[in-house]
Amino acid sequence: MLTRELLVIGAGPAGLAAAIEAAKNGVKDILVCDLNMKAGGQLFKQIHKFFGSKEHNAGVRGIDQGVQMLKEAEELGIEIWLNSAVVGFFGDKIACIEQGQPDGTKKIVYMQPKTIVIATGAQENVVRFKGWTTPGVMGAGAAQTMINVNRVQPGKNIVMLGTGNVGLIVSYQLMQAGCNVVCIVEAAPGIGGYGVHASKVSRAGVPIYCSHTIKEVKGDGPDGRVSEVTIIGLDEKWQPIEGTEKTFEADTVTLAAGLKPVSDLVKLQDIEIVFNNAFGWVPVHNDKMQTTAKGIYVAGDTTGSEEANTAMEEGKLAGVSVAEELGYITMDEAKDQRDQIWDRLRGLRTGPFGEKRAIAKVVQMGKFPVD
Repeated sequence: MLTRELLVIGAGPAGLAAAIEAAKNGVKDILVCDLNMKAGGQLFKQIHKFFGSKEHNAGVRGIDQGVQMLKEAEELGIEIWLNSAVVGFFGDKIACIEQGQPDGTKKIVYMQPKTIVIATGAQENVVRFKGWTTPGVMGAGAAQTMINVNRVQPGKNIVMLGTGNVGLIVSYQLMQAGCNVVCIVEAAPGIGGYGVHASKVSRAGVPIYCSHTIKEVKGDGPDGRVSEVTIIGLDEKWQPIEGTEKTFEADTVTLAAGLKPVSDLVKLQDIEIVFNNAFGWVPVHNDKMQTTAKGIYVAGDTTGSEEANTAMEEGKLAGVSVAEELGYITMDEAKDQRDQIWDRLRGLRTGPFGEKRAIAKVVQMGKFPVD
């Protein structure tokens, strides 16, 4: 039976930040588990430069920040298991399938950590239309992983659905990877992401069709792959307008239709959850990022999808709170650190996009006694 002072589930921006902050505050014997082949999560997909304030790494590319965080984790002695999936809670024990054996075998490892941070991130939403299961239809995040992490083009001619920041940024990155973005389709009457991102793809000649959606995808390509995409206009009630169809030749459709928290482990534990209209099912937690279960914290997209800097700040909150619970720092020291982090978080959540997210997150920021 393995024992750890802190187990972090998820080695993305939030999980790494939680582990690093806890270690900086004296917590020892920290283990981070992640089911992926590489730590860093979304950071290694983000080849673009962050923007905003200096304290939030404006001008630094996500991949560079990921490298820096992994270096810092190594210097602090944080142990990271990759290809290792935490699969369940069994009383006070946690089961992890460790897949990194030299002979390729899998082994179930049971642990008893004193504290836990769940930072399992989010998964992409799907959009259903005729032919939505055709080979070549995928999430925008999957396409981004292929080009920026695996260096593989998802296709040659791509139709993007969704004009949020993900849809716009990934469209531009697909072009950087040598793909042709045929068009971007948006059901809403206006573009959902930042104008700076929309301008980049527009200047590159990519048409953006607002008040449109995908009507049908045909798969007459090799192995039944996407060969043709038909879009259709929508009226003010979001209903299809017959006769407005446009058909494009394409071999790939990427869906940027938002994210929902990966909350499977939260639901397996005795943690209160609530349905949030903006984020889906999310764990109730206080301003320390502690859930209704003592010793279990959450951070990042598990609490509702925002962006990498916000996830990292939430991870830092959780890391500080773990150090406080384990007795490495005093209540006053922890409060002082959290106050500074919350000031930065509020700064990130200003503006038309951030304010909506901040208001939505109030729903699960419950105040409750912790024994």
